[in-house]
Amino acid sequence: MPETPEELYERVKDRLRMPPVEEWDTFPFDGEMSPRALLAPVEREKPRQGEGGVDCRRCRALDDDYVWTSERWRLLALGPTGLPVIVMLEPREHFAEPGDLPDELAAELGVLQARIERAIRSIGEIGRVHVCRWGDGGEHLHWWFIARPARIPQLIGSFAAIWDDILPPVPEEIWRANIDAVVAALR
Repeated sequence: MPETPEELYERVKDRLRMPPVEEWDTFPFDGEMSPRALLAPVEREKPRQGEGGVDCRRCRALDDDYVWTSERWRLLALGPTGLPVIVMLEPREHFAEPGDLPDELAAELGVLQARIERAIRSIGEIGRVHVCRWGDGGEHLHWWFIARPARIPQLIGSFAAIWDDILPPVPEEIWRANIDAVVAALR
């Protein structure tokens, strides 16, 4: 039987540790830090925006809000951001979790992820494209594509999303050219 949230909390609440992140070249902060206290489990998780497809912003969004669309998918550009490109892929239809996708859409997803990753790398000077799935804020299924600039070793790895918040935004004309290059590569 799996560990319950309450059991996990009791096991770890007084045993949190700070990993040696200050020694990592990729860690974006200097100085001593300590982990926050772990909050006790809640009775019920807070509903995500658009839960059950009700009042979902992504379902209501117009195609004009997206940089690329197909019959069943849409690509949203975020920015300008601190990194060269951040886009989100989402199905037109409302699904909450990857496992909710019908097999045909799941198969398309794999092909699209590869196409989008290649399209982003086609910009040039992209070191990696991180493909991530976070879904705690909004229920409408989406994947993040986060382009990391090449040759800046401090920006590698899982801290890229944090570095995006720290770095000043890419100049708008460069950001727009990057987005245009991605869209052109997807055609």
